[in-house]
Amino acid sequence: MSISIIPPEVVSRLKDATVLILWGPGSSPEDVQKFSQELSSQQCNRVVVEHFERLVVSGHPKSTFSVVLSNLFEPHTTSHSFDLLSEVIRIMKPSGIVCGKELSDLKISANLKLAGFCNITVDSSNSIFCAQTPNFEVGSSSKLSFAKPSVWTLSDALVDDQVELINEDDLLDESDLIKPDAESLRVCGTTGKRKACKDCSCGLAEELGAGQAVKTTTTSATSSCGSCYLGDAFRCASCPYLGMPAFKPGEKIQLSERQLNPDL
Repeated sequence: MSISIIPPEVVSRLKDATVLILWGPGSSPEDVQKFSQELSSQQCNRVVVEHFERLVVSGHPKSTFSVVLSNLFEPHTTSHSFDLLSEVIRIMKPSGIVCGKELSDLKISANLKLAGFCNITVDSSNSIFCAQTPNFEVGSSSKLSFAKPSVWTLSDALVDDQVELINEDDLLDESDLIKPDAESLRVCGTTGKRKACKDCSCGLAEELGAGQAVKTTTTSATSSCGSCYLGDAFRCASCPYLGMPAFKPGEKIQLSERQLNPDL
């Protein structure tokens, strides 16, 4: 077992780093000791050797190690489960890196993601994987501010003479100042819109058809159905004679302006 098995991006992180070496059943203690001595030549700050079965009970404080080397010794029998990786990331510093070898668990990438690692790479040719911890403490929190941001403010150094104001009258043109004709605002008494009903008898249909306002005056109304003289029971909803008594056919009935324009 040589340090050459470690990827270059991990070797470059060894200087002044606190390194944890994890080994498992079947590995030679002599190989582990030799490897740790070789690591010391890389100017590591500290090298700690731990068996997988002792990792949890050892009680390492969180954010202790910046580099973790796992299961790199023959016969590589340890499987990196989610529980194991969760303990590994707990004791690693922010922006730390873990490098290991996985032969049995094909879900190593998924387990690393679920545990909280990022920037995961897996080399299928030699089953070596690398992953980094986030750049923040595991379990850390940050207070969210829900205050409404100010859209704009005026500088306190400005005086009234320096503030350029817009004259609101300049925003209006000549057409905005013209008062609309009341006849152009008239709507149908049946539809409630400026759209004549089917049997229009109030003059709105002619007004809309001609494209200009037709003024209604006190005049005789013309029946469109021919049954208006019989009384309200025979009159439609828009009949101008609604409310008037029955009259003889052909009799001239004078309607007031109010009756001709019930909506006004």
